Amino acid sequence: MKKNFLFLMLTSLFLGSSIAQKTAHDADDNAPNPMVFPDSTVTTKNSIIIKGQTVPYTATAGTQPVWDENGKPIASVFFTYYQRSDVQDKAHRPLVISFNGGPGTPSVWMEIGYTGPRILNIDDEGYPLQPYGLHDNNNSILDVADIVYVDPVNTGYSRKIGGSTVPDSKFFGVNADIRYLAEWINTFVTRHDRWASPKFLIGESYGTTRVSGLALELQESQWMYLNGVVLVSPTDLGIKRDGPVSEALYLPYYAATAWYHKMLPADLQSKDLTDMLPEVEDFTINQLIPAMVKGNTLNDADKKMIAAKMSRYSGLNEKTILQHNLDIPVDFYWKELLRDKGFTIGRLDSRYLGIDREDAGDGPDYNAELNSWLHSFTPAIQIYLRNELKYKTDLKYNMFGSVYPWDDKNDNTGENLRQAMAENPSLHLMVQSGYYDGACDFFNAKYSLWQMDPSGKLKNRMSWHGFRSGHMMYLRKSDLVVANEELRDFIKQSIPAANQPSKY
Repeated sequence: MKKNFLFLMLTSLFLGSSIAQKTAHDADDNAPNPMVFPDSTVTTKNSIIIKGQTVPYTATAGTQPVWDENGKPIASVFFTYYQRSDVQDKAHRPLVISFNGGPGTPSVWMEIGYTGPRILNIDDEGYPLQPYGLHDNNNSILDVADIVYVDPVNTGYSRKIGGSTVPDSKFFGVNADIRYLAEWINTFVTRHDRWASPKFLIGESYGTTRVSGLALELQESQWMYLNGVVLVSPTDLGIKRDGPVSEALYLPYYAATAWYHKMLPADLQSKDLTDMLPEVEDFTINQLIPAMVKGNTLNDADKKMIAAKMSRYSGLNEKTILQHNLDIPVDFYWKELLRDKGFTIGRLDSRYLGIDREDAGDGPDYNAELNSWLHSFTPAIQIYLRNELKYKTDLKYNMFGSVYPWDDKNDNTGENLRQAMAENPSLHLMVQSGYYDGACDFFNAKYSLWQMDPSGKLKNRMSWHGFRSGHMMYLRKSDLVVANEELRDFIKQSIPAANQPSKY
C-alpha cells in the first residue's frame, strides 16, 4: 500500500521541584547525556470546566525508565499524566493511555490538540494564530477518564540511556516498540495503582499500529486486559492490499477531496459529501477493482468507460487517467488536482494549500499541512511544559526524532488486534477518520475493519466514524466537539455493568 506515514508525537530530565522523585543530584555520573534522568516527575494542580462542570485535576510530567532483562535502565520515557483529583475510587475510574505516531513523534498532537485539558491557540479550521499559547479545552475527556500521554524513545524528551552499548533494535521496530512499551505500561499501571481501572488505548497514525499490537501484547505478555482501543487515522495495520486493490482504494478519498475543492461535476457537487460518497465507494468495489485486476485483458471500450467514471469522481481529466493506466499515484494527485490554479494540496489534510517552485512535476515540494501544524504546535508545547507543567530541561524536545533504521518486518498488528478482541469479549474498537486525509485515508480504514473481521463475529464491537477534515480531524473545532463526545460515549459504553461476566 502506497502510504508515507506521518512521523507523529513527548520525555526526560532536570527538574527543580520538591515533588520530583529524582533530581539532578541523583543522576548517574556515567550517563552519556547528563541532561537525561530516567526517573523524575513534577506535579501541578489545576481545574477546568467541562460540560458545565468544574473538574479539578493534577498533571504529572516526568520520566519512567525502561529496564533491560538485568534490571538496568536502558531508556528514559517521558509522559504526562492527568488525574481528576475529586475522584478517589480508581477501580471505577477509566484510564486512557495515549500514543501518537510517526513512528518518530511524541504525544503532543493529541495532548494539546484533542483530548487533554489544555489546547493550543488555532482558528476554528486549525490554522496557526499568534500570539502562540494555549487555553482550556472544554471538550476534554478528563471529566470521564484519566489520561496518560506517552512519548516513545527518541520522541519529545524521551531518550535511550547507555549510548552505543544499547542497540537501537531494542526500540526501533514494529515489534520491539510494542514489547518495550507493554513493559513500560505494566510498570506505570502498577506504580499508580491502576490495575483495577477500566483501561483504554488510543493511537493516532502510526500510533494505531502501536496500540493494535499492544492490545494483544498486553494480554499475552503482561496479562492486562483492556476495555477499548481507539484508532485515529489508522495505518494499514499490516493488512495486505498490494496491487490493484491498493491502487483502487484511494478513489473515494480523491472524490472527497475534489468535492471539498469544488472540482466535481455539478450533479455531484450539488450533493452533500456523505450523500455523494456511497456512489463512489460502490463503483470502487464493484467496478474499479475488478477492472484493474483484468490488467491488459480489459478491452479498450471498458477501459475508457472506467477512466471516464474515475474522471467524474476524482476531478482529474480522462486523458491523464488513461495515461496512468487507471492507477493514479497519490503524490501525483496532490500536485495535479489544483495545478491549473497554481496550488498543491496537503498530504495529511488536503484542505491545506501549498505553492511550489514550479507548477510542473509529479508531486508537491513540501507538505503544506505539516508545516502549518508545526508552526502552531511547537511553540505551544514548549510553553506548556516549561511554564505551566513546570518541567524544565535544556534537552531538545523532538517533534521528529530519529528512529531509523525502523524494522517494519512482521507487521501483523491488525491480526493482533482481531485476536485480542476474540480472546477478550469485553474489548471494543472505535475508528475515527478524516475524509480529507491522504496518508491514512478513510476508505482504507474501512477496508481494514472489513478484513480484520471476515467472519463478521466482531462487528457488534466495532465502529467507524468519519469527519470533514484530515489526519488530525480534531483541529477543526466542530469536529473536536463531536470527536471528544464520541470518545466519551465509547468509554462509557465499553465498561460492563457491575458484576457482569466477560464471556460469549
